[in-house]
Amino acid sequence: MLTSLVEAAPRERPAYRSFRVQVARVERLAPHFTSVTFTGEELEGFGTAGLDQRVKVVLPLPEIGFAAFPDGDDWYGAWRELPAELQNPFRTYTVRAVRPRAREVDIVFVGHGDGGPASAWAASAAPGDEIVLIGPDELSPGRTVGIDWRPGAVDTLLLAGDETAAPAIASILESLPADAKGIALIEVPADGDRLALRAPAGVEVRWLSRAAVGCAHGGLLVPAVRDWVVRHLAAIGVARAADSDEAAAALAAAEHDDLPDTPLWDVPEGHSLDGDCYAWLAGEASAITTLRRFLVREAGLDRRQVAFMGYWRRGRAELD
Repeated sequence: MLTSLVEAAPRERPAYRSFRVQVARVERLAPHFTSVTFTGEELEGFGTAGLDQRVKVVLPLPEIGFAAFPDGDDWYGAWRELPAELQNPFRTYTVRAVRPRAREVDIVFVGHGDGGPASAWAASAAPGDEIVLIGPDELSPGRTVGIDWRPGAVDTLLLAGDETAAPAIASILESLPADAKGIALIEVPADGDRLALRAPAGVEVRWLSRAAVGCAHGGLLVPAVRDWVVRHLAAIGVARAADSDEAAAALAAAEHDDLPDTPLWDVPEGHSLDGDCYAWLAGEASAITTLRRFLVREAGLDRRQVAFMGYWRRGRAELD
């Protein structure tokens, strides 16, 4: 049983390890969201810390599958030493649910329509398909590595992201106490992509459909965050009304910035500052960078009250 395994765990153990699993079920949640349930004996030891914890989904290579993929603690170092043609591609996702007793893990995939390896795999996934997950080891003291949701004691929560952040936002919302207050702004490709979520009564969940107005990523999220901050967080010094044209101009300017190819990631160490508000931002790098600048430079939030994660950037492969 898992309990006895945890009690017998060694003191030093890597936070993440590989899990060889198979597809158990596939559910099309919405036009751009597919939930895949993985199963396997090893998943009894898969970490259950939840929230926005990140994992890697390793994809099979044509003909050979995972024959060349290295197991072990230093899987990444060994993977980098392989010839390019033997390197399995992988992408980063947030676990939607973990059921150790049933030996199951759910991950929600976003269909980008760009032919990317992960979304293409999910579109044709079927029960029995093999996959490798790189995830937290429940037996490790470092099992909470990869969690960036650290709000501290604050009065108001702001979660904002595009469709790639929706699974993480869903998990965070379900973890909140009943008296939590704030808003979750989630930008998605179409109206049909609104997912069923559970949130405290005091946390508004607002879905923003790009198809409704024909805009690019961030075109709705940026002005929505600005507008909400101006109307609800006047106590932190925001005095002027949000201007959607100004927000669009800021987003366009950010797209032309010389953003690095390394991950755009800034998360407060430990817990954030206690105070009026904590903001968690994730999604397309240009939009998220624009929002972080607004919150820190214009709205006056301390950097330690803003966690921002550039999950991806238009025109480039996954940043990490």
